Amino acid sequence: MANYPSVFNDVIGPVMRGPSSSHCAASLRIGRICRDLMDAELTAVLIEFDPNGSLATTHESQGSDMGLFGGFLGWEAYDERLVNSANEIKAARINVNIEILDINATHPNTYKLTLHNTKETHKVIAISIGGGMIDVIEIDGNAVTMEGDYFETLIYCSDKGTISEFIEKFIPNESLQFLDGKTKFYQVKTNTPINEDVLQMLSELKEVITIKSISPVLPVLSRKGIQVPFNTCDEMLAYNADKNLELWELAVHYESARGNISHKEVFEKMGEIIDIMDASIKSGLKGTEFKDRILGAQSLVFKEKLESKSLLEGDMMNTIIMFVSSMMEVKSSMGVIVAAPTAGSCGALPGAIIGAASSLNLSREETIKAMLAASIIGVFIAAHATFAAEVGGCQAECGSGAGMAAAALVFMANGSLQQSLSAASLALQNSLGMICDPIANRVEAPCLGKNVLAATNALSCANMALANYDHLIPLDEVIDTMDKVGKAIDSDLRCTALGGLSITKTAKEIEAKLGEVHSGFAFKSC
Repeated sequence: MANYPSVFNDVIGPVMRGPSSSHCAASLRIGRICRDLMDAELTAVLIEFDPNGSLATTHESQGSDMGLFGGFLGWEAYDERLVNSANEIKAARINVNIEILDINATHPNTYKLTLHNTKETHKVIAISIGGGMIDVIEIDGNAVTMEGDYFETLIYCSDKGTISEFIEKFIPNESLQFLDGKTKFYQVKTNTPINEDVLQMLSELKEVITIKSISPVLPVLSRKGIQVPFNTCDEMLAYNADKNLELWELAVHYESARGNISHKEVFEKMGEIIDIMDASIKSGLKGTEFKDRILGAQSLVFKEKLESKSLLEGDMMNTIIMFVSSMMEVKSSMGVIVAAPTAGSCGALPGAIIGAASSLNLSREETIKAMLAASIIGVFIAAHATFAAEVGGCQAECGSGAGMAAAALVFMANGSLQQSLSAASLALQNSLGMICDPIANRVEAPCLGKNVLAATNALSCANMALANYDHLIPLDEVIDTMDKVGKAIDSDLRCTALGGLSITKTAKEIEAKLGEVHSGFAFKSC
């Protein structure tokens, strides 16, 4: 839900494989919805990307194709088969065609899909809005909103008839809408699946042609009339005026209200996330390999130099750099990571928090609290700006990660709530204008360096805030500025591989070499 982001939907997550959450996880979620719309029976799919968007140049190398294929096959975003999805889709005898055509897309991450089986054809237009979040905006010529946070039932019909009366009587729903475009259908949003007996009764109404049941793809569901305690930093401070809660506790209060879950459930869920992040970092430090890759496992060399005291002093910073590098290498080798806030920036936040926790010998419980503290900063960014590099450049990804991490590091150092917010503001200020220009069209370099930069920026700003440096501009205003600056960045510099380092002579040589070496490889990752 755009105005009220969920920590576990929009900010910390999804758990996934692949180089990009806005490409891989989002496209997989779109594919899952398409699969449900076709009753899990697909024989052919036409995929269209607009030449003026980001997907025309990046859909293969950054994993949009992979994600869609996995979704069509009904997989989860962390399925180990994703790397071989191109072969798996062929084995499933689903004929896929991809075309680059002017589809009048208004968003850079627009998917236009025409779905076929032996019985029917449906058309879907969807967008990826950053961090794995999606919005299906059109089905069969009708404008809809489908973000994957409800059970959705589409009732195709010849006329309205008595369908609405039936629904109101037998189906407790969160939203009911009749779409009367090229085709006619009711869109019903519910928090639980509709009872099979009720669906059978519904199908017997003379006006009903067919019924489509679409499952949610997000971990936290929405509901009508959601009320959250705050939605900006200023509102949070006002809410806390008589409570004296710590930043992590405020995050728990928010997510509990947003997701309709207990405080304990919020804490436990973040604990599960921390465990996955920690496992990813440890896995990376054992070494990673992947065919389609620019950089080797550089974290291993860094570890060796760190252990031999061959690096410049700065134990915590060096541990953080090593952990950030490890996480990025796991991502680049199709290992399981958590997009926090995105896959392209998945190293900065966990690398900073888990790296600092390791240096400070903090408990798992304190690490969970730190990640929760970071998450509420992410909520404010998601609500009032974007995590999508295609919309806001890398400042939206690594910049956001830096701001979130800075707030968490202050908490870990026993700083005050105000100092955490100051650190977040400083880190975001330092990140304004950062472009997204992946080398060889892979989310690997300069992404690694920018993740390290984000994490070390966070550490520096945490220390500045702890020393009571004046951040001058309040966090809410910085977030608003970040949104405006992102929209002002030229589209060639927003994850299109059409500007910056992406178009240097050497980058093009690397891309060509990778194409030659790995010709015929099922998936080009990062």
